[in-house]
Formats: sequence, C-alpha cells, structure tokens
Amino acid sequence: MDREPRLQAEPRDGVPDIIDTPSGYRRYCSRLREASGPLAADAERASGFRYGHEDWLIQFKREGAGIGLLDPVALTQTGVDWNEFNDAVGEATWIIHDAVQDLPGFAQIGLKPQALFDTEIAARLLGLHRFGLAAVTEHYLGITLAKEHSAADWSYRPLPRDWRNYAALDVELLIELERLLLEELKRHGKDEWARQEFAYTLREGVRPRAGHPVPWMRISRITTLSRDRRGLAVAKALWEERDCLARRYDIAPGLLLSDAAIIEAAQRKPRNAREFRLIRSLNERVRMHTGGEQDKMFERYAPIQRAVKPNVWKTVIQQALALPADQWPSMPPAPADSQANAPRSMKVWSIRHPERYERLQAVRHVINQIAEDTRTPAEMIVKPQIIRNLCWTDDPGGRDVAEFLTQQGARPWQVSLIAASVSRAIM
Repeated sequence: MDREPRLQAEPRDGVPDIIDTPSGYRRYCSRLREASGPLAADAERASGFRYGHEDWLIQFKREGAGIGLLDPVALTQTGVDWNEFNDAVGEATWIIHDAVQDLPGFAQIGLKPQALFDTEIAARLLGLHRFGLAAVTEHYLGITLAKEHSAADWSYRPLPRDWRNYAALDVELLIELERLLLEELKRHGKDEWARQEFAYTLREGVRPRAGHPVPWMRISRITTLSRDRRGLAVAKALWEERDCLARRYDIAPGLLLSDAAIIEAAQRKPRNAREFRLIRSLNERVRMHTGGEQDKMFERYAPIQRAVKPNVWKTVIQQALALPADQWPSMPPAPADSQANAPRSMKVWSIRHPERYERLQAVRHVINQIAEDTRTPAEMIVKPQIIRNLCWTDDPGGRDVAEFLTQQGARPWQVSLIAASVSRAIM
C-alpha cells in the first residue's frame, strides 16, 4: 500500500465507559441482539502483575451496537448470566486477532463463540511478515492505531480514559479488516485453508487446558540444573514457596522472586548469611523500575514485595540444602514414545542421527518449496514439530504420511497440500 498511513487516535464514536453493572450489561446485550453481522472481540489481562491469567477487560463491537467495554470480574461477581450475551450474538462470527490468547479467557467465564475469523491467522496465510494488529491494519486499511498501553495492569480501577481508548481501538477496525482479508483469501484461493484453521483454533482454544504435570519445572532455564539434583531441590523449594505466597497475595510470582534469582540460588547454594547476602537478587524486595509510566503500576505491589522478607528465601534454601539425597528431585524422564518427542536441537540430529538429519533436510526443502510456490510461510504449511516427529521415526518411508500428519494434528488442507511430496522425499 503506497499511501501514507493516517493515524486513528480514537474510535469514531468516541471512547466508551466501562460496563460493570448488571443493568449496563443487559442494555448492551439488548443492543447486540438488535444488531447484525460479525462480532469483533478482544481481551486484556494483568499478566505480570496479578497471580492469575483471567481477563480484566473484554471488548466487543458489532455494527449497530457500537463498542462495549465490559469488566468481566465485576460483572461475574454481580452474578450476570453470560448466556444472555451468548444468546444476544447467536451464531455470529467472532473476529479476533490472535484468538489463541483470548479464547481461553472467554471460555473461562462462559462465553461461547460459535464461529471464528482470526485476523492474525489470515494475515499469516497471506504471507505478511509483520502480523501484529497495528501492522495488519496499516497494511490493509492504511490506518495506524494509537496504541501505547499493551503492558498495562488492566486490573487497575478506575481505568483511565486513555487506557479505555486503547482497548476500544483494538476492536474498532476489526470488522472492516475482516472483510478485506476475506476478499484477499478468496483471491488467492486460501479461504478454505483459513476456514479450517479458524475452526481448529476455535476448537482448541475453548478446550480446558491441562496443567503442567510438574509445575515447578516451568522455571526458565531449569535444564541448566539437569545434572545437579541438589540444585534442583533448591529450585523446587523456592518455586513452591514463591507460588504459595503469590497465590496468597494475588501477585505475579515474578514480582516476588524472578526465575533468574531461583536459578542463581540453586547454582550457588548459599550456606550461610554472608553467602546469601552476596546473591543480590535474593535480597531485593522491590525490583521493578522501568523509568516510565509502568513504575506507577508497579508501585501498587511494592507493599506486598516489602512484606516478603529476604529471610523467607534464606530459610527455604537452608531447608532444601538439608534434605537427604534420597529426597532430591530429578528431571522427569523423556516420554517412552520418542516419536512424540523429536528433539528440536539440530546438533542432536546432525551428530547423533545423521541419517535422520539428512531425511529432515530433504523434507524441509520440499516444504520450503511449497511455501514459496504458494506464497505461504512454511510454518503455516505444517507445524515444524510434526515434520520433526515424522523424520525422527525409524521407518518413515513405511508410513502412511497422510495418516501420520492427520494424527499429529495437521488440517486436511495441509495434508492434501504436502503429503504426496513429503512421501517422495522420505523414500
């Protein structure tokens, strides 16, 4: 698009107020029921500030109903029936940008989209290199959105006007954007591909998510301790204490103790007060200073940070170091079915399994050629892990590739596009 993009600083109909009462909710549902067409949707969370990952604001727009900014926490506490919203929008298509992020929160409170159009997926299928909402809007509509509060603490109340403006802009142009993207998908013969991707994303997005089988193993860089069981004991104990405190105070765990601090403590294993004091990250109780607007948000959590004294971590570490060896944790073993766990490291492939590596490279070449021919990113043609899993098996040439791809979660359009070529590549 050659024309200079123009800035849209506010929604055309102005910045709406927050809907946080049953009467306001019912009025907006009534407007939605009388309106028609698809429903633009988005959500904001307080990740990085609060313990949970629930939505603190949900935004909608439907032609004829306007933009609604709903406070799901306040409304749920007042006992509103979210099925009233579901009934009001009926079978309308929900237009969401990056629906994987928002669908779980919608499902959590009882919202039930019946159909989906994901503008990010559409943009990626069309080969855009930048597919954030602002970039896609600028590319197709020639409009730059004024967006400045993506990392805000959306649990803050009352929400400032400029935050509400930011949230409203997230849904202001989605309906127009969907129309243009759908035209482009049809023009490139990718509308059926998109339909299957949207259906898959909707199905997976509303499905309850299984928790991590070993929650403390989610510590960033935990694999650096894989051969240090005593270090793992320290890391596990610190994670569990941090999680308990974070849940109690409703604060993001990282605001109490960073993953980096946990790893450092597990590696250094301080055994006395002097050694403990040398680990600065364990002794800083208020660590979040960005020099900008976010500092004001983090200030709300400083009293909680100060309430958790460094001695808490010192005691936990000492208790972990005192554990007998038979109580030290171990890294969980790899799944017995190696087919489902093909390694990501190309060093492992090339050095330990050169024949599998050669096979993988041949298949990658085929996928890249198909991607180039169809002007579609290779990672959209097929999930890279699926190809790794296929090439990691002992006898991929003896497999029904189409069946394997389907079992691994590939959509029908992907299977029909690549199965024959991949079969030839692994023979």
